[in-house]
Amino acid sequence: MRFPSLSVPGTSRFLVLAGVSLALITLVVGASPAEAHHLLELTGLAPTPATGLLSGLAHPILGPDHLLFLCSLSLVGLNQRARWMLALLAMGLTGSALGLLLPGLPGAEAAVAFSLVVVAMVWWGHWPKVLLLPAIALHGYVLSDAVLGWSRAPLAFYGLGLLVSQGALLLLALTVLRSFADALSPQRRTVLCAALVGCGAAWTWSALVA
Repeated sequence: MRFPSLSVPGTSRFLVLAGVSLALITLVVGASPAEAHHLLELTGLAPTPATGLLSGLAHPILGPDHLLFLCSLSLVGLNQRARWMLALLAMGLTGSALGLLLPGLPGAEAAVAFSLVVVAMVWWGHWPKVLLLPAIALHGYVLSDAVLGWSRAPLAFYGLGLLVSQGALLLLALTVLRSFADALSPQRRTVLCAALVGCGAAWTWSALVA
């Protein structure tokens, strides 16, 4: 799916204004995705298979960067087959496994925030869809940071929770967006892309200066 040229009168100006405005609003309200949003951090519960499952289910929902990323992925996946979504979920789990083996990747949080810009540019038709694979792997990598040191059973159930939660969010977003796909005019798509770019840029800056 490719967007029309930004030479449409007024579109380029609105794109810049919308992106800058959203970036400024995000910075002003301090909506940093790096804040703790892990269920066990919020509740103080010990890691067990049950709490690991609940934490895995909740983590993508409680993290605004992860939630927005998963929902925006569905914009790209409107015309894709089911195996496209399965490939993304598999890459996310691969990233989580890599995060357990090799934690502490410098700039990981900033790269995750920038993934919103990647989704926008892919949906816009300027960047290839293959970039979404390392993008979701980075999200999986960061999602593993809060469970470092857990024993095998809680980790396994945490991974299961992540798989179910992310898969359900993608399916739900796809179902909802398909109902409105025909109403997405080129101008509205441009506005959505501007919003993603602005939010991603603001969160990337917040992660870099934190």
